[in-house]
Amino acid sequence: MVGKSANTTAATTIYATATKEPESWIESILNKIPLPRWAIYALAGAALFIILLFIICICCCCCKSKKKKEGKKDKGKKIDMDKVPSDMTSQLVQPGTENSQKGEKVEYLGRVQCSLEYNFQTEELTVGVKQAASLKAMDLGGTSDPYAIVYVTNDTRKKYETKVNRKTLNPVFNESFIFKVTQEEVPRSTAVVQIYDFNRFLKHDVIGEMSIPLAEVNLQHVLEDWKELGPAGKTEHEHLGDICFSLRYVPSNKKLKVIILEAKNLKRMDSDGFSDPYVKVHLALNKKKWKRKKTAVKRSTLKPYFNESFTFDVSLEQMKKIDLIISVWDHDKVGKNEQIGKLFLGCRASGNALQHWSDMLAHPQRPIAQWHKLQETREVDKILDLKRNLKPSLLRSLP
Repeated sequence: MVGKSANTTAATTIYATATKEPESWIESILNKIPLPRWAIYALAGAALFIILLFIICICCCCCKSKKKKEGKKDKGKKIDMDKVPSDMTSQLVQPGTENSQKGEKVEYLGRVQCSLEYNFQTEELTVGVKQAASLKAMDLGGTSDPYAIVYVTNDTRKKYETKVNRKTLNPVFNESFIFKVTQEEVPRSTAVVQIYDFNRFLKHDVIGEMSIPLAEVNLQHVLEDWKELGPAGKTEHEHLGDICFSLRYVPSNKKLKVIILEAKNLKRMDSDGFSDPYVKVHLALNKKKWKRKKTAVKRSTLKPYFNESFTFDVSLEQMKKIDLIISVWDHDKVGKNEQIGKLFLGCRASGNALQHWSDMLAHPQRPIAQWHKLQETREVDKILDLKRNLKPSLLRSLP
């Protein structure tokens, strides 16, 4: 019996050995590692994760370097504006117009009927406000109390008002107003009609406005037409005038020479239709007023000729930090002198002013003359942002 049992056990062992599947090469490697299987699997997963991160980082770096190379190529290319679609051009010049052109609803404010008649002999423009229709309701009851304000941009101080029409969205005015507009001022002047809602106790609300550039109409005939109202404040700024001056900088002796040559088309400031203009020349250093000069006053003219020269001592280092401010004033014997307009040049300037300044620096010892349009005083002062804590020792007395 014992012999029989031993023979059975041996036979079983031989059968198990014969039927056992051979180990794979992966299992043989894993069996040789002196770690539990779960630890081996964890280490393998971590290694795989690190390899994936490394591959992703390499791909990102390659994409960035490719974009930089494409950007550098694009910078070197010149854009042919003739080949750019018109809608894209408008987006470059006036970003945001696409939304207004594509489906953005514009509120309807109403329309107004006006007339224009120009007398070439007396140089007078008659602006008639006939009526308005379908105005926007401004009151809680669904109506408005409309009236019109009329002016011409060549002289915004002279404004006229129509009578108020109570509780209506279709007022009838039938009023006319006469403005003095010289033939020279006609091409750059605009007739403006603003419709307001009258409020006895609060500020009057503007409903809308319409404008007619005189250069776009034939004033040989009487014009009468309906115009839709647009949002208020869209009328262009009035033309304040143009000034021509010359700049010259000599680095060797550190001299900045400014020659005020002439001005034209200046805004009328006096009741006789003229102004008494003169020009102030300021230098501001580090946003502080530093030196100043002024021309003589030219009486009763809108086209003064000055031809006056001013020289300032300015080092090359200071040239990087100064603002040259040119302002045109109207002299008043009785009241306070009024500014007509101003502009500034320097490294902080832009447009034609910056170009003039750059041309002067690029051509030392050579006078560079150029015409400039005068700008609103408030707008220029806002950009200059001059400090008020001035040091008297830095200011020069006027000649």
